[in-house]
Amino acid sequence: MKIAIHSVATLLLLSLFACRDDSQNPVAQQAPEGMVKIPEGRFLMGGKSPQASRDEFPRHEVQISAFYMDIHEVTNRQFKAFVDETGYVTVAERPIDWEEMKQELPPGTPKPAADMLQAGSLVFQPTDGPVNLRDYSRWWRWTVGANWRQPQGPGSSIEGKMDHPVVHIAYEDAKAYAEWAGKRLPTEAEWEWAAMGGAADSKYPWGNTPAADAFDQANFWQGPFPYQNTEQDGFFGTAPVQTFPANGYGLYDMAGNVWEWCQDKYHVRAYEMGSAQEVPKDPQGPEASFDPQEPRVDKCVIRGGSFLCHDSYCSGYRVARRMGSDKNSSFNHTGFRCARDI
Repeated sequence: MKIAIHSVATLLLLSLFACRDDSQNPVAQQAPEGMVKIPEGRFLMGGKSPQASRDEFPRHEVQISAFYMDIHEVTNRQFKAFVDETGYVTVAERPIDWEEMKQELPPGTPKPAADMLQAGSLVFQPTDGPVNLRDYSRWWRWTVGANWRQPQGPGSSIEGKMDHPVVHIAYEDAKAYAEWAGKRLPTEAEWEWAAMGGAADSKYPWGNTPAADAFDQANFWQGPFPYQNTEQDGFFGTAPVQTFPANGYGLYDMAGNVWEWCQDKYHVRAYEMGSAQEVPKDPQGPEASFDPQEPRVDKCVIRGGSFLCHDSYCSGYRVARRMGSDKNSSFNHTGFRCARDI
C-alpha cells in the first residue's frame, strides 16, 4: 500500500511539474551563454542634452518587452567561427558592382578607375593637423584589400586581436552572422533602453559624468580630433571587449570601441512618425530610410559610437545618439552585437 501511495503521489507531482508555467522557472529564464536578460520597461527615447541632433527629437515614450542581448560586441574569434563553418564572404571582400553602386550616387557621377572598384573598405587615417570636421573625407581612406581579416589593409592582420570586436562589417554581414547564431540584430529602441543600464534617464551608459572625465569608462578619442589621440584610455584603435566597466545590465562597450548595427532603417524624421495618442510597444523603425544629405542611399541605424568619437564632432557615446550608415558600407570602426527574443 505504501508503494501504491508513493507511486500516486509521484505521478501527481510529475503531472504538476509538467504543467507548470515555465515563466516562473529560473532555469527556463536563464540567459543563453554570452547574453544577459534585459528587462521590460518604459522610457523616454531621444535627445536629452544640448549636444542632441535634430533626428533625436521629439522625445517620446516607448514600451520595450524583455529580451536577451550579447554582453559584448561580436569578436574576431566569434566571427571567424561563423566564416569557418559557413564559408561566408563579407561585403568588403567582394568586388564592387558599379551598376549597383551608381544607383546611390547623383546622376552623371563618373565611373571610378578600375583599381578603385576592387574589394576593399574604409580605413581611418589621422591627419597632420586641424581640418574641417564636416569633411569626413579628410580622415577616411578607401583601402583596397581592407576587410575584417586585414583591418588596416594588406599586410595587417587580426593576430593577437581575437578578443577585439570584428570590424569592416556591413549590415548584411551582421545580419547573416546573427541568423547563423540563432539571434537577430537589436532594434534601435531596444539598443537605447539597454544602453541606459537601468539608470534613470542617464546621458551615457556609465551615467552622467562628462565624457572629458570618463576616459576610464569607455574607448573613445582623447585629444584634438582627428590628428592627436592622447590615448588616456590606453588605446588608439579598438580595445579587447570587456576592457572597460559594464553598465547596470552587465553590458560592455555600449559606448565607444565600435559602432553597432541595429535592424532599423535610418530616417531623419523617424521620431516624428509615431502616433502621439499611444505609447508604441517594441517599435521596429520606419519602412523606408531617408537622409537628406544622401537621399539616394539606403541606410540603417548604427549606435554607440567608436574609438574615434569625440565631443567636438560626434559624441556618439551618448545613449540617444543615432547615426545612419549605408547598408553596403564598412569601416574599421563599425561592428555589431546581437539580441534574441525570450
